[in-house]
Amino acid sequence: MYPFAEGKTFNMDYYEKKHMPFVAGLLGANLVKYTIEKGVGSGIPNTPLPFMAIGIFYVKSLSEYQAAIAPNRDAIRADFPNYTNITPVILVSEIVR
Repeated sequence: MYPFAEGKTFNMDYYEKKHMPFVAGLLGANLVKYTIEKGVGSGIPNTPLPFMAIGIFYVKSLSEYQAAIAPNRDAIRADFPNYTNITPVILVSEIVR
């Protein structure tokens, strides 16, 4: 999740066409799908946008995800400046319903 803040930038085209496919490729057969959400507004009128973007990977196994990401963490982080100056907030979650 990429929080909105004044002066922060986000290149959605690069994120969609380069970064997310790059990370998805690292996940291999463990990846079910991924989605990209572009923030367009807040749930409360006239309040700032909470997030500029959210990228979600749906995987079969958390441990396989972690095993794929861990050795590639530096390469993934090195790609951040190509599309944003925002430090992402990472959330690992489980679909309940």
